[in-house]
Amino acid sequence: MEVFFFNLQCKMKKNYIYTIALLLSVLVLMPSCTEGNKEGTKSKKDIYIQLYSVRDDIKADYEGTIAKVAEIGYTGVETAGYSDGKFYGMSPADFKNSIEAVGMEVLSSHVAHPLAENPADTDWDAIWAWWDTAIKAHKDAGMKYMVAPWMPTPKTLEDLQAYCDYYNQIGEKTNAAGMKFGYHNHNFEFKEIEGTLMYDYLIENTDPKKVFFQMDVYWVGEGGKDPVEYFNKYPGRFELLHIKDEKELGKSGKVNFENIFNNIEKSGAKYNIVEVERYTGTPFEGVVESYNYLNDAEFVKKSYK
Repeated sequence: MEVFFFNLQCKMKKNYIYTIALLLSVLVLMPSCTEGNKEGTKSKKDIYIQLYSVRDDIKADYEGTIAKVAEIGYTGVETAGYSDGKFYGMSPADFKNSIEAVGMEVLSSHVAHPLAENPADTDWDAIWAWWDTAIKAHKDAGMKYMVAPWMPTPKTLEDLQAYCDYYNQIGEKTNAAGMKFGYHNHNFEFKEIEGTLMYDYLIENTDPKKVFFQMDVYWVGEGGKDPVEYFNKYPGRFELLHIKDEKELGKSGKVNFENIFNNIEKSGAKYNIVEVERYTGTPFEGVVESYNYLNDAEFVKKSYK
C-alpha cells in the first residue's frame, strides 16, 4: 500500500510540474499573439513623407517638427529644403544625423536647376559646377534619390529634347555617385507641344538607366490621365510615387488609390511618399490623417522595396 501511495504521489507531482510548465509557456507566448491587436500597436508600413507637407512648422521649429513626424510613424523623409550645399540651413552630416536621431531614414530630395530660358544660351560650366556641389551634398546627407520637382514649360520639342539630354547627363553623374536621378510631374506635362504629349516625350527620350520618374498620382489625374494607364504603358519607370490628394488622402474622391495600389507592381515603385499641400485643418492633422489612411488600408502592402 505504501508503494501504491508513493507512486501516486510521484504521478501527481509530474502532472503538477507539467501543468505549471504548460501555463508558463502560454504566458510567454501570449504577448506576441495579442500584440498586434492592442490599440496603437498596428503593424507599421513603410510610408515616407515629403517635408514640404509641414513646411511652415519646419520654419518655426525644425527639431520639434521632425520629432513629431517620426512619432506619427513615418519611415523616412524627402526634403524640399536644399540650398548652397545645405539642407534646412544645416550641413549634410548634421541634417542626416537629425533625421536618423529620431529613427527615420533620409530617402530623397527635391532639387532643381533650370537651363537658360533659351536652352541654347545655357552656361554649362556654371550648371555643372552647381550640380557637382549638389551631388556631393546629397551623397554626404545619405540620399538615395535626387528628384527635379519641376521644369519650365518648353516652347518647342527642340527645347524639350534639350531637357531630356540634360536629365540624362545629370543621371550619369548621380549614378556615378551611387544615387539615382528622377523627374516629378505636375499637370502641365500632360499638354501637347507641337502635337506631342510632353510627359510621354520625356519618358521616351530619357534613358531608363539614368532617369526614373516620380509620379505624382494626384497631378496625373488633374492632367486628365490615369496613373495605372501609365504603369501599363511604361512599366518599371516610376521608382518613386508621390501619394497625394487634393487635401488629405482619400477625401476628395478624385484619386482611385485602391486601383493604383492594386496595380503598383507594374509601376516599378519601391517607395511611397505622402505629400499634403493643402489641408482641412492643421498641417499635422493632415499628415496624421494621411498616414493613417495608408497604414489602415488593406490594399497597401507593408513594403514595396
